[in-house]
Amino acid sequence: MAAIEKTTYAEFSASSGTYYAALIIAGAVALIGLIAAWVMETQGHHITGMNNQIVWGVPHVFAVFLVVAASGVLNVASIGSVFGRVEYKPFGRLSALLAVALLIGGLSVLVLDLGRPDRLIVAMTTYNFKSIFAWNIFLYTGFIAVIAVYLWMMMERRFNKYSGAAGIAAFIWRLSLTTGTGLIFGFLVARQAYDAAVMAPLFIAMSFSFGLAVFLIMALAIGKAHGQPLENALVDRFSKLLGVFVAAALYFAVVQHAAALYATEHHGVEAFILLNGGIYTGLFWIGQILLGAVIPMAILFNPGRRTSKVNVVFAASLVIFGGFAQLYVIIIGGQAFPLILFPGMEIASSFFDGVIGRYQPSLPEVLLGLGGIAIAAVIVLVGLRALRFLPNKA
Repeated sequence: MAAIEKTTYAEFSASSGTYYAALIIAGAVALIGLIAAWVMETQGHHITGMNNQIVWGVPHVFAVFLVVAASGVLNVASIGSVFGRVEYKPFGRLSALLAVALLIGGLSVLVLDLGRPDRLIVAMTTYNFKSIFAWNIFLYTGFIAVIAVYLWMMMERRFNKYSGAAGIAAFIWRLSLTTGTGLIFGFLVARQAYDAAVMAPLFIAMSFSFGLAVFLIMALAIGKAHGQPLENALVDRFSKLLGVFVAAALYFAVVQHAAALYATEHHGVEAFILLNGGIYTGLFWIGQILLGAVIPMAILFNPGRRTSKVNVVFAASLVIFGGFAQLYVIIIGGQAFPLILFPGMEIASSFFDGVIGRYQPSLPEVLLGLGGIAIAAVIVLVGLRALRFLPNKA
């Protein structure tokens, strides 16, 4: 624990003008998101693009991204505490703060998109343990509790010796959380695009990729504003690691579709996603594969290109964009493909059986999703100013 003991920490020391401008902007966007949720609550979900065929829309894409990224961003702390890489240990506090903020932002979107947010009390007091959603309530709330203890161990010098054990517990919990999130889709046997055990490792790989991309952008921005920019050698380490995580996420995406193509029952949905799905096919090949994986890896694995922090931020931004595209394809594209009620038979009825579902995101949905990101930003900004999360030497 020598690295932790020698590292000193400080509150966020950006100029008051810069800090309060960022806080006001984030707060305003969060307020707009809350207004959008209120509009959907009072007007009804008919003003959104969601319908009887597609019940999870853009807000769920934002929410799942934030939850998955929350798990992955904690990986920086885990590398230091669990795997003993001393160069990462000074960033453990910031990593944990970002994890809590992103999770709360994501859960805020989920709660506000329920249509009846007050029904959350029922979900938290009445459990159906055959439902993966009930499991996830414990995983999400437990994640916040575990990180709170982890932060306490790191920030209270007397308890630094226990930070390693707390880090291991947080690492195991975050893997469980991401597994549970992936199995929300993996256990949905009625949907041809889901119903696969590979969803669990796929979401774990996605969390590593999305989380580190978010951390890298935030660490560079915060470090610059704080007057303690990240050293080039450390940026290089983070960049190479991000490249590995992007490659891992791409690998499991390939496994997901290869396994589905092997089974005849999934040929229809695979043709829809990979060949003739319109916006979903475009987002898969251009958004997820090209912009979200191939180009970032070309930058991150090239020693000459990743020496530029601008290139690194660009690559990390593409990874985040690709993550949203991937989740849009998984969540909305998976619902758009019709349910197979009678295999081998053609179905036609007035209830859109056998018809590709249509979905057009509405402005309130997008604003609610952006509001979740803003809530996370407000938590980070307040936390950085209130407590010592930032290492004096990065």
